[in-house]
Amino acid sequence: MKMIQTKVTLHQVSDEEQGQRIDNFLMARLKGVPKSLVYRIVRKGEVRANKKRIKPDYKLKLGDEIRIPPVKISERPELPSAKLEQVQALEAAIIYEDDALLVVNKPAGLAVHGGSGLRFGVIEALRSLRPDEKNLELAHRLDRDTSGLLMVAKKRSVLKALHQQLREKTMTKQYLALVRGQWQKTCRNIEAPLLKNTLQSGERMVKVDAEGKPSHTRFRIQQRYQQATLVEASPVTGRTHQIRVHALHAGHPIAGDLKYGDEEFDQQLKKLGLERLFLHAWKLKLMHPKTEQEVFFEAPLEASLEKLLTHLKAI
Repeated sequence: MKMIQTKVTLHQVSDEEQGQRIDNFLMARLKGVPKSLVYRIVRKGEVRANKKRIKPDYKLKLGDEIRIPPVKISERPELPSAKLEQVQALEAAIIYEDDALLVVNKPAGLAVHGGSGLRFGVIEALRSLRPDEKNLELAHRLDRDTSGLLMVAKKRSVLKALHQQLREKTMTKQYLALVRGQWQKTCRNIEAPLLKNTLQSGERMVKVDAEGKPSHTRFRIQQRYQQATLVEASPVTGRTHQIRVHALHAGHPIAGDLKYGDEEFDQQLKKLGLERLFLHAWKLKLMHPKTEQEVFFEAPLEASLEKLLTHLKAI
């Protein structure tokens, strides 16, 4: 990746930026700069607030003049053209938008952000569609192959409020998943620790392991079919691949899951038209960060998944 040398800049702290620590502010502003370098330039006194030396835990105040020294940063990749078909399709997928946040019904197969050989993801496409919104940031993530509701904050204060709701578990997220076999009525909660492992190829794999992080998913049966069950999954924690690995742990891998699935089951469903992972972020309930009113969003299953369920019902 191409590196560019920045110049000394003087930045005045805005209302939106006040209250955050200087180290977090610098890491967000100096994308691609190692954390160790951020702490080094603060410790050496190269970063100053109102011409005075500060510590890494200094909290920004409204109107502070921050001196940011020259550093080498990764050149930000060029945003995709707003005229690209895939980018334009995302405009139609926005199901809610106001001056604080937007909610998009992410299609399966589109990553939430670019990198690792991907030219762009949802966030880059939205930045291209909304060039006047300078602070668009993902509030949470969805796997590339998962479709459904994804929140994007337009302001730092909104992002902070949404993250707080996620941490305090006051936001509820519900997914629909088609799994192999007959889900047990008694299996309503899976609390199995998850351990993340990166393979030599760079691929991330997750497994249930006593050494892993505490993880909890609630499951509820929506519809039974002859060889499969449609379940609603509500993650209480937010670990990588959590629903997929917990479903596998229960003995019911998700249909179309190339990492954790059952090949024979997937082949049967492929004959009925399944071309993707059957996992969809269906419902979202949260407190709006600005109005402080409870808001509720719902994204129906795409037509191909509804069609598959109709086929299964007929069997």
